[in-house]
Amino acid sequence: MDTFESLLKSSAAAHGHLCPGQVVGVRMAMLGCRLIGLDEPTRHDQIKKLIVYVEMDRCTADAVAHVTGVKLGRRSLKFMDYGIMAATFVNLETGKAFRVLSTEEARSLSAAYAPEVAGKYPQQLEAYQRMPDCVLFRVQRVDVSISEFDLPGPTRRKVACSQCGQVVRDHREVAKDGHVLCRSCAGDAYFSNAREITWPDMNWKPGSSLTQSRKVAKIFQDDCD
Repeated sequence: MDTFESLLKSSAAAHGHLCPGQVVGVRMAMLGCRLIGLDEPTRHDQIKKLIVYVEMDRCTADAVAHVTGVKLGRRSLKFMDYGIMAATFVNLETGKAFRVLSTEEARSLSAAYAPEVAGKYPQQLEAYQRMPDCVLFRVQRVDVSISEFDLPGPTRRKVACSQCGQVVRDHREVAKDGHVLCRSCAGDAYFSNAREITWPDMNWKPGSSLTQSRKVAKIFQDDCD
């Protein structure tokens, strides 16, 4: 694994800015990977062994993902919306799993570790780079039961919603009153008042200009009116 300094620099560049959360996330990921025995988590043979559960959608989560190489698209990154500065690192080969939590005490101790730095966030930024792991984190050994439908790899199940016809993958369907439904049709949608629309550039495709696609869309609309 690269050095902390190198990982922090590349993580901040990928995230868009350097902040205390980036420091916490990089160190959290480095510790978590060490605990489960992965020294090069982004390497092809090791990334297949790794699943990470992040419990917050903040800067720290981006840093954890950057250091470990986990991704939603690979199904190796799992988002648990707990609002907690924590992440759980799972080695699929050994079954070992550790939950690493950022301590609240670290914030109040920032002044002790970086007394010469003025300002809350600049002080935290520097202090979090100086604190030992045992001050910045708590660690829990945990058991994580992972369904076959949550594992990386090809889609393991596909069914069509009996109401809207949309295909639902990986056992995310809902059985209700004898029908197989997607979560939206089952009443568990994060959105409301959905209605189909057309849009000005709906005929755009790679290699065509937006002006050309708008002309085609206008002809199509005129024919339908």
